[in-house]
Amino acid sequence: MGPGGGFRLRGLVKAGFAWVLQRTGADARIGDLTDARRFRLVVGYHRVVEDFATAARQAIPAMLTSRRMLERHLDWIGRRFRVISLDELGSRLECGEGFDTPVAAITFDDGYRDVYHQAFPLLKRKGLPAAVFVVTDLIGTSDVPLHDTLYHLFARAFARWRSTRELADALRGLGLPGPLADMAARTKHPLAAMRRLFTTLPQAEMHRAIEALEGELGVEEAAMDGFRPLSWEMLAEMQRGGITIGSHTKTHVLLPNERWRKVLEETSGSRQELERRLGRAVRHFAYPDGRFDAATVKAVATSGYRFGYTTCRHRDRLYPLLTIPRTLLWEKSCVDALGRFSPAIMSCHANGVFRGDCGQYHRVSGNRGAPRR
Repeated sequence: MGPGGGFRLRGLVKAGFAWVLQRTGADARIGDLTDARRFRLVVGYHRVVEDFATAARQAIPAMLTSRRMLERHLDWIGRRFRVISLDELGSRLECGEGFDTPVAAITFDDGYRDVYHQAFPLLKRKGLPAAVFVVTDLIGTSDVPLHDTLYHLFARAFARWRSTRELADALRGLGLPGPLADMAARTKHPLAAMRRLFTTLPQAEMHRAIEALEGELGVEEAAMDGFRPLSWEMLAEMQRGGITIGSHTKTHVLLPNERWRKVLEETSGSRQELERRLGRAVRHFAYPDGRFDAATVKAVATSGYRFGYTTCRHRDRLYPLLTIPRTLLWEKSCVDALGRFSPAIMSCHANGVFRGDCGQYHRVSGNRGAPRR
């Protein structure tokens, strides 16, 4: 069986499994055992595009949702949940209040401009509140997030150096440490290679790697247009239109990779800039890539945030409201083997059936950890 056949078979199995769980109510019972029910549903998206297939030729597919698919998701959520703002969700969690009816909150990460053009009009038409977590140093610029730049460069690298050995030798020649160059080359895919660097290197070292790759490979500027960030004017309009603005750090740094001072600069500096430019208190923070540890959670608390959002069920028992779980969705997260929207799979995601624990990333249980100086 070829790769395509294997993918379709897995899709059929997943869709069938989800259908059985939904029909029997087992997905809801699983949800009752997890934070999915206790904290209700908080969903997260990244980019929203007109056409998924076209955008996926240049971008990380799992960060894309078409406007049409987003509308299917929102309609499904709207029929089963009362959609509320993060401010209402946070206030009720803070007070320990329960919910008379199921509630959901909708969020978008990174602050891509296409959220303004594609998602914002849809949300306004449906009368739904939402939140956008932005990378403040990117707002109002033409810069591209580091992970998107790195993915683009690795796609060019894999096209130029087709063998694993050629790519590993080339990456070493550009200054990457030998073991990291070998691991990136062996991944066989630009997304996996990007994640090797993005999740391993401190940001300063990643900048050096990107500069070396750019110097050798160049950047196709036309391909980067879709990654441009929001302007401050767009952000202010969205805020006036009922969108909560939250922080996603200054530069989209992975906080556990950095030292204490850098972490505080990223978390506190982002909040201060948003409050200065938008004139409203910023209470909500989303961890880049969902990654956190005891020291970074403490930094988020020190920086004045009251609510923090992750990408899995793992919690910090000392700061539960700074580690609220979210369910990240994208174009193909809730489709069957034929590519059609699947209410059963969506229900399983909403109930936490397909969500991993990710506990290996979050060194918090039972130990606050020492801040990295």
